[in-house]
Amino acid sequence: MKLKDKVAIVTGAGQGIGFEICDRLAREGANVILNDLDEELAEEASAILFNKYGRGIAVAGDCSKMEVINTLIQTAVREYGRLDIAIANAGITLFGDFLTYSSESFKKVMEVNLGGTFFLAQAAAKQMKEQAEGGSLLFMSSVTGHQAHKNLTAYGMSKAAIEMLAKNLVIELSSFHINVNTIAPGATLTSRTLEDPEYEETWSRITPLGRPAYVEDIASAAVFLVSEEARQITGQTIVIDGGWSSISPSPYEE
Repeated sequence: MKLKDKVAIVTGAGQGIGFEICDRLAREGANVILNDLDEELAEEASAILFNKYGRGIAVAGDCSKMEVINTLIQTAVREYGRLDIAIANAGITLFGDFLTYSSESFKKVMEVNLGGTFFLAQAAAKQMKEQAEGGSLLFMSSVTGHQAHKNLTAYGMSKAAIEMLAKNLVIELSSFHINVNTIAPGATLTSRTLEDPEYEETWSRITPLGRPAYVEDIASAAVFLVSEEARQITGQTIVIDGGWSSISPSPYEE
C-alpha cells in the first residue's frame, strides 16, 4: 500500500476522473476527504469508499470558495491530524466562440479552474509547512493547455496557467519538501463524455494509440505522482492522451 495512512484531499471527486483518483488513493491506504459541488454525489462517492475501504469523508461545496477550501483543510486535520496530499481536480468547461464569449463565462472558468487550484494549493501548503514533513500537490490541466481546440479559448488559457503555477511553486515550496506536479488528460471516457454517442468512436479514430483514455489511466498517474516514488519529480506536467497532442488532428474534421 503505497499511501498507507496518508491523508489526501481531492476536489471535483463525485464522479469521473476525480472519483477514480479517490478510489485508487483509498485502495493504496490513504484517508480521503473528497469534495464535489453536488452534495448528493459527494455523499454517494464517500459512502462507496467507506464501504470498500473503511474510509472516505465528503465535504460538499464550491471549491473555488475559501470557506469550502478551509473546511477541507480543517476536516483533514480534525479527523486525521494532518494533510499529506492535495489534488485540485475540480474544473469547469464552458464552450463558446471567442468573438461572442461572455465576461460571466470567462470569470467563472477562471474562478473555478484557476482560483480553486491556486487557493487550495496555498491552504494545503500552509498546513504542510506547519507539519514540517513535506507533502504533494497535484493539479489537473488538459491537452487544451498545449494545443488549440475550437471553442475552448478561455478553458485552454486556464489550463496552461495551471501548468505555469506548478512550475512557479517549485521556487516557493521546494524548501518545505513539497512537490508540485500536473496531469494533462486528453479525451477521456467518463459518464459525462459518453453522453455524446459519437465521442468514443471519434477519439478512437484520431488518437494514435487507438482509444481515448480511461479514468484508470489518469488515476494511475495521479497515485504515482503523489507517492514516495515521485518525490524527486516536481514542476512537471504529464500528458495522458494516447499521443493525440503530438499530431493534434481535430475531432471536427471530416
